[in-house]
Amino acid sequence: MAGFNGFGGANMQQLIKQAQKMQEQMQRDREELEASVFNATSGGGMVEVKMNGKREVVALKIKPEVVDASDVEMLEDLIIAAINDVNSQIDKKVASTMPQLGGMF
Repeated sequence: MAGFNGFGGANMQQLIKQAQKMQEQMQRDREELEASVFNATSGGGMVEVKMNGKREVVALKIKPEVVDASDVEMLEDLIIAAINDVNSQIDKKVASTMPQLGGMF
């Protein structure tokens, strides 16, 4: 008998090799993504957020003129907008380079 459902030993080994190759490529893609730094600003550059591919904030810059004790809510909104923008950039990068991971990242 040639094997289960027509998959002989040679075919099975080829499938295993292809799966290992794909796994190695996914690992390289993931490492590259994690090492990448994404940047976003809001408020015309008043707030800047840098985040790596692991979604860790690595830098946050706030221009002094946007800091107003009587309007903390505006500053919070600017920070949120910048973080959401940088997360969107990471999502797009993941979707374009690692579609096989889907929602895993």
